[in-house]
Amino acid sequence: MNLLNKQATQGDVAKAAGVSTATVSRVINQPDSVRMPVRLRVEAAITQLQYVADAAARALASKRSRCIGAVIPTLANAIFADGIEAFQTQLNEAGLSLMLTSSSYDTKHELTQVRTLIERGVDAVMLVGLDHDPLIYSLLQQRKIPYVLTWAYNKDCPHPCVGFDNYAAAKLIPTHLANLGHQKFAVINGISKGNDRAFDRLQGMQNSLLAHGITLTKSAIIECNYTIEEGREACRTLLMSQHPPTAILCSNDVLATGALLECQSCGIDVPEEVSIAGFDDLAISANLTPSLTTIHIPFKLMGQKAAQYLINRLAGETPPAQQELSIELRLRNSTSAPR
Repeated sequence: MNLLNKQATQGDVAKAAGVSTATVSRVINQPDSVRMPVRLRVEAAITQLQYVADAAARALASKRSRCIGAVIPTLANAIFADGIEAFQTQLNEAGLSLMLTSSSYDTKHELTQVRTLIERGVDAVMLVGLDHDPLIYSLLQQRKIPYVLTWAYNKDCPHPCVGFDNYAAAKLIPTHLANLGHQKFAVINGISKGNDRAFDRLQGMQNSLLAHGITLTKSAIIECNYTIEEGREACRTLLMSQHPPTAILCSNDVLATGALLECQSCGIDVPEEVSIAGFDDLAISANLTPSLTTIHIPFKLMGQKAAQYLINRLAGETPPAQQELSIELRLRNSTSAPR
């Protein structure tokens, strides 16, 4: 029978490559342990026979699925793309796969997703933010499943985390603009309920302004979903207020892009009439006209370090539980002193 007409086995691959099944297994699970000529021969046989390893059997034998679960708040926001891609690349280089799901910023749904990942037999879990249902931690700890928190950092966090201090980072731009002479500020923030990063950023901006004797009124703070459309709508509301701001602080670049587009649509010059700043430093931010002042977050490095933490834990090592990454204020053309 032609092997291409039936599901190939590991034995078929071994026979075609002229090696033992143990060697085939090493090529699949520990490729670096096999000499390159042999490895290439086995990989060629795998391709020719269209062999796919039986993940269930492999997991049963090794007690490992070689799959890492990750729950992020949403798949619709570009701020997670670079970090998750770097996270996955680092896992793949270690022979691990990623199982990605989203919580829609819903803590109950996040708990459900974590339960599902555990039921699927993931070896480790990555979560976004520091604030999670305590039951999640209990489930992971009871089953001795390594986990890491990302996109946030607190030196007093009792859980392993790789990220940055959202509160401290959010203070940088309002401090800079207040020092330039701005007095009339407004904030377009993500919805802070169920989102500790958005909450910390808002607190950081407010407290930074308070240190300069500036208090934000309730009407000067608008919370909305992270979309360009809602950023535009929030900006429109602020510009039509009785006391329009000369500086609009946005808790991410998506909202800031919306605010910038709305100003341009209304014929309001940025930054001559209104300064606009974001947070995250998405790829598009430096290429907008005017280019966007923002906070640069090393998302790729964060993804790599978070993945490496889990890789090391699965290898039986004890890497540092808290790793803080440096952020950077990127001053560009969307901000200036008030006219």
